[in-house]
Amino acid sequence: MSEDKTAAEQIDARIGALDDWRGSTLARVRAIIHAADPEVEETWKWRGVPVWEHAGIICTGETYKAAVKLTFAKGASLADPSGLFNSSLDGNVRRAIDIHEGEAIDAAALKALVLEAVAANLAKPAKSKK
Repeated sequence: MSEDKTAAEQIDARIGALDDWRGSTLARVRAIIHAADPEVEETWKWRGVPVWEHAGIICTGETYKAAVKLTFAKGASLADPSGLFNSSLDGNVRRAIDIHEGEAIDAAALKALVLEAVAANLAKPAKSKK
């Protein structure tokens, strides 16, 4: 994808290129993230990974053949009362949600997790790049 496109345009293109359930799933989680945090910033990192940030990384949105993976940068420190985290559970920092074809997305629980991630970022902002 072209580097002269904005991150939002690149994410739009990624969603459009995924002409199966993964594209619609990525679009749905993107909408939920924006609904939870209207101030979220979209970035495009690591050669093609959608990233949502607010005072630091909230989560990434990777797509694989069998799953759409939302990896929360500080997931290990977040409460997950709804049990959304189902992947990368043994790490010290990150936690992920793997969404497979046909699985429902608990929008309210995902919104709560996004808001908690934003609060964690605001409590301890990311180190500024010099």
